[in-house]
Amino acid sequence: MTDRFQVVPAAYVLLRRETSTGEEVLLSLRRGTGYMDEHWAHAAAGHVEAAESVHAAAIREAREELGITVAEPDLEPLCTMHRTHGNGRAIDERVDFFFSCRSWSGAPSLMEADKAAELAWFPLDALPEPVVPHERAVLQAIRAGTLAPIVTFGFGGR
Repeated sequence: MTDRFQVVPAAYVLLRRETSTGEEVLLSLRRGTGYMDEHWAHAAAGHVEAAESVHAAAIREAREELGITVAEPDLEPLCTMHRTHGNGRAIDERVDFFFSCRSWSGAPSLMEADKAAELAWFPLDALPEPVVPHERAVLQAIRAGTLAPIVTFGFGGR
């Protein structure tokens, strides 16, 4: 018999736009969540719910957290990340699906003020401090052009 663990799936939507000075990404400042509060993070992200596809979760999170409408064809897969905190808890390991989105309907607004204190656009080459570490790894790899389709975080010292 093999001991099994649970993997918690999440969807992340990175809104991106081009400006005259380069590419910008939309981030939110986490507050009141109990996890990585006072860190900047992807503005739309959350757990995939039971009987929900990862695409549906991404679209739902964008609507709930930013008040925007995203069409599934506008979700560009960036990478899948398998990560751990290395704490050995049954639900420690995560699988995160990162999407890029350059087209949406509506103006992004802070819809969940109990979970985020601020919403702001940042140049991809001038991110604020601090950014949630596993999310920063994705953003830095995008900037460097080195983002692999499948990445890990927290295993073997990383």
